[in-house]
Amino acid sequence: MTRAKLFSGIILCFALFLSACGNGESQSNDTKKEQDRTVTDAMGEVTIPADAKRILAPNMEDSLVALGITPPAQWAIGTTVHDYLQPQLKDVPTIEWDLPLEQTIKAKPDLIIFGSPGSIQNGKYEEYKKIAPTYVFKEEESADWRKQLQIMGELLGKEKEAKSVKEDYNAKAKEQGAKIKAALGDETAAIIWIIGKQYYLFENTRFAANVLYTDLGVAQPDMIKGLPKAEAAWNPISLEALTDLDADHIFLASLPNEPGLASLKDSSVWKGLPAVKAGKVYEMKDPSNWTSNGPVANNLTIDQIVSSLTKK
Repeated sequence: MTRAKLFSGIILCFALFLSACGNGESQSNDTKKEQDRTVTDAMGEVTIPADAKRILAPNMEDSLVALGITPPAQWAIGTTVHDYLQPQLKDVPTIEWDLPLEQTIKAKPDLIIFGSPGSIQNGKYEEYKKIAPTYVFKEEESADWRKQLQIMGELLGKEKEAKSVKEDYNAKAKEQGAKIKAALGDETAAIIWIIGKQYYLFENTRFAANVLYTDLGVAQPDMIKGLPKAEAAWNPISLEALTDLDADHIFLASLPNEPGLASLKDSSVWKGLPAVKAGKVYEMKDPSNWTSNGPVANNLTIDQIVSSLTKK
C-alpha cells in the first residue's frame, strides 16, 4: 500500500469517527428534547424540564412527599407550617405563603408549581417564569387530591408512584371503613375545628370530613346534612347553634391552647350534647392534617379516626 493510500485511509476513518460522534451528540440532544415536555396548564403552555429536581410547590408539599420528593422550601405563614409533614420536612427551609420573589430566587427551583391562578399573588406570574418554568393547576384539579397527585406524577415522571399511592389509599380506606362499620353500625360523627375563639363545623366535603364520610362511610348527623356545601360556605358557627348537633361521636380538631376550646368545654351547650354525655369526644391535639387535603394527611386522619372509633 502506498503512503498516499494509507494516509487517505486514515483521513477517511477519522472523518467517520467524527461523524459518528456528531450523530451520537445529536441523538442525545434529540432524546433530551423528547423528554422535556410541553403541556397545557391554567395559563397556557409550559415546558416541563425532564431533569427537574428542585420542585417548589407551595401548599402542595403533601403530594410531593407522597411521591418521594423533597422540595427546596416549604410553605409557611410566619412560623406556621404543615405540622403533620415535619417528620419528612423538618430540615427544609420555609418560604412565605405568597412566594416573595427574593425567597423564590434563593430556593433555586428547577420548576415552580402553583395550585391555581388565584394563588399567584400580585400578578407576578411573568416574574416567576423568569426564575423557572412555572406550571399552574386549574383550581378544580388541585382541589381534588387524587387528580392533583396524578398530574404531579405525570409532570415529574412519577406516574407509577402516583398510581400506587392512590391504590394503596383506596384499599386502606375500604378496609378500615368496614372495620368502623362493624364497630359503629349507623352511629354518626361530626368534626368541630376551633381556631382562636371561632368554631367551624365541617361540611361533608370539607378536609377530614371527606375522609370521614366519603372514604370511610361514617354516617352523617342531620345537622351536617343540612349545611351548605363546602364550595359555597366557610363560615364559623355560633356556640348556641351547636345545640342542634345530634352526633353520636365528636372529633375536636384544635390545638390545646386555643381560647375557644376552654370556652366550649365550659358551656352548658357543650355539656348537653349527646356525644359529650356519652363520653364519645376525641381531641386531635395536632389538627394540621385534619385541615389539609392530600394522601399523607388523609392517611393520618384515617389512622386517628379508626383508633378513636374502634377503641374498647
